[in-house]
Amino acid sequence: MKRLTVAAVLFLSLIVFGKSAFAELPPTPYTVKWGDSVWKIAQRFQVGIDEIIGQNRLKNPNLIYPGQRLLIPRVDPKVRSFEQRVLQLTNQARTAQGLRPLKYNWEVTRMARHKSEDMRDRSYFAHQSPTYGSPFDMLNMYQIPFRGAGENIAAGQPTPEEVVKSWLNSPGHRRNIMNPAFTDLGCGVAFGGNMRIYWTQVFLTR
Repeated sequence: MKRLTVAAVLFLSLIVFGKSAFAELPPTPYTVKWGDSVWKIAQRFQVGIDEIIGQNRLKNPNLIYPGQRLLIPRVDPKVRSFEQRVLQLTNQARTAQGLRPLKYNWEVTRMARHKSEDMRDRSYFAHQSPTYGSPFDMLNMYQIPFRGAGENIAAGQPTPEEVVKSWLNSPGHRRNIMNPAFTDLGCGVAFGGNMRIYWTQVFLTR
């Protein structure tokens, strides 16, 4: 069984935050260097600040020091490869229509992954999340600035090729993919649950 929803689109001036779920992989060790901060380390490894704090049980994330050893959570490589492939296929479809490719945005990808995990873990399939609210509420919670945004979700398609094909064959989802105003894209994948795999695309106009 495969599912799609009518794509949600909204243009607003809003600004975000959230929890993360990582695969059970050994974390990456990292030694703090001069000039480092938890924010800089989070940006370097493309993980959330809260995830580093939780992994290391930091009582005061403002007090890290050179030589300190931290453990950085890692995302399942298969999840990352599926997410990157969706970006690639989406941009192939856009450029074939003469549109500029969308920029990969790791913070939006992280948020989209959390939405997919939320649908899996709470057994629902909708743009409105019982945890985060609407996609635009979620962007606001994650402190991601944007002028316009849209969301595509799907479940049950086993490969990036199949899910992008499904979205392109659906008029509402295709409008998001082909919207010339969008500049950034994040795609989040979650394995498991009733549908076995959940997909979320979040588009932004910066």
